[in-house]
Amino acid sequence: MYDLVIRGGTVVDGSGLPGYRADVGITGGRITRIGRIPREASQRGTDEIDAAGHLVTPGFIDGHTHMDAQVFWDEQGSCSAWHGVTTVVMGNCGFTLAPARADARHLVTRNLERAEEISAAAMEQGIAWTWETFPEYLDAVDALPKAVNYAAQVGHSALRTWAMGERAFDGPATDAELAEMEAVLREGLRAGAVGFTTTRNDNHETADGRPVASRLASWDEVRRLVGVLAEEGAGVFEITHEPGAGGPDEVREEYFARLRTLAAETGVPFNFGVSGRNGVFHGLRLLDSIADAGGVAYGLSHSRGINTVTSFRTKTAFDKLPLWSDIRALPLDEQRKAYSDPETRARLVEIALNGPYGRAIGAEARKPDFDRMRVYDRPMPPLRTVNEVAAERGVGPVDLILDLALETDFHQLFIQAVVSDDPADLLPVMRHPRAVMTFTDNGAHVGSMADASLHTLLLGHWVRGEGAFGWEEAIRMITYAPALAWGFHDRGLLREGMAADVNVIDPETVAPLMPVVAYDIPGGAYRLRQRARGIPATVVGGQVAFRDGEHTGALPGRLLRGPLASRD
Repeated sequence: MYDLVIRGGTVVDGSGLPGYRADVGITGGRITRIGRIPREASQRGTDEIDAAGHLVTPGFIDGHTHMDAQVFWDEQGSCSAWHGVTTVVMGNCGFTLAPARADARHLVTRNLERAEEISAAAMEQGIAWTWETFPEYLDAVDALPKAVNYAAQVGHSALRTWAMGERAFDGPATDAELAEMEAVLREGLRAGAVGFTTTRNDNHETADGRPVASRLASWDEVRRLVGVLAEEGAGVFEITHEPGAGGPDEVREEYFARLRTLAAETGVPFNFGVSGRNGVFHGLRLLDSIADAGGVAYGLSHSRGINTVTSFRTKTAFDKLPLWSDIRALPLDEQRKAYSDPETRARLVEIALNGPYGRAIGAEARKPDFDRMRVYDRPMPPLRTVNEVAAERGVGPVDLILDLALETDFHQLFIQAVVSDDPADLLPVMRHPRAVMTFTDNGAHVGSMADASLHTLLLGHWVRGEGAFGWEEAIRMITYAPALAWGFHDRGLLREGMAADVNVIDPETVAPLMPVVAYDIPGGAYRLRQRARGIPATVVGGQVAFRDGEHTGALPGRLLRGPLASRD
């Protein structure tokens, strides 16, 4: 009767309601029975999972990723899939691989290379470019073998380079160019794009230090493109905030007023990051004020705070400093000799404490704050700061970093918050009713961030470790809440008739594992690869795609197209 039966678990269905003991029967990629399923032969599944002592939940949904390129060379969907994510939304912050004219693909990759730290060499070697238009890109993703589901959004920077070419990086669009962008966005929505995204943030630059294309757009251009979503009656709008969001009161309020007015006038659901101390005091107020004005907006929250991870096997904050840069260019064995030489080390320490670090953007390694930089020696908080560990050893912070690097054959990781990781700042955002726990950035910053673990960190640390949330509440935050925000009406809940994307979770052990450095990106680039424990099974489309974190070989993932794609 069933393709798969998950027996004896506690169903935590994503709604936030109390869990209950039940079996789950799956047929044809859909949940067909929740309740008691007899064990007699006629009621058994072709495959069965014993979930006794475990939670049975919807698959997790990650609404903020940059998997647009990685989907072409990674059929598993790592690292997200290893943490229970069964659906990812890509194309955020205005960065997409389509539309892209065949003779101008370099303009699209220029937007991605530094702003999202996606290797141009990896994109060149790992992607078979078979598209120009956004519908053609969707068809290409649709045809790929994949273990999890994907949904795609249209990026503003790609729209600009399609319509404007090199001029996209220089200034405003003409009326004709903007009309072209509107037409191409409409075409993308009708083919199945689930939204439109942009960035106005000065952390997003090209490799040659110019603003990415969307930052050159006028607000009227943004308004007209969001208006296309309103006219079509479909799609969400994601924006990476203007610098004014963290600026003086009058600048911030002017920007917030523009955003609030646009949300209320169009009725398009908005989403944007809410993090750090500024997010608590102003971002949450913006969410509420948009709702009061008649608009819809969701804040993207984080379970740890956005962090940069460094090591001597990847990058460090010291790499661009005098003397350091010369030594860091050497093989690790030669570096070991330099760091072990007292005279050389003394010079390195002095430069590290007083050197010219310059400006870091995005997740790039930045000047260390040794009271905020932590020794990343365990996968979940609490982590001790560099200054705390240095004081215990009776050494200075730079000496401590060098000592740990040498003691671990350069494997030691360090982590520093880009925005506040203080629980006093994280928890109010996580608990806000208009916030959605989904901000991994997976697919981007792969060598300097390890935030695909956001979901298992929520469960292992904040639920089991701290008791800040109940299981039902936390599961709702990463399943039904993002499903509502992005309009996935057939998933995010365990209900009969819903898509069979399901996790089986061990509440006693679920947690992220430590990241490791892996050279598994096309072109030989490295990334931080992070797995999880405590997820005995992840089911996608009714098939067991992962058992205990290992891929079964099943590739049931599909492209989830937006609602306009199904209309005549």
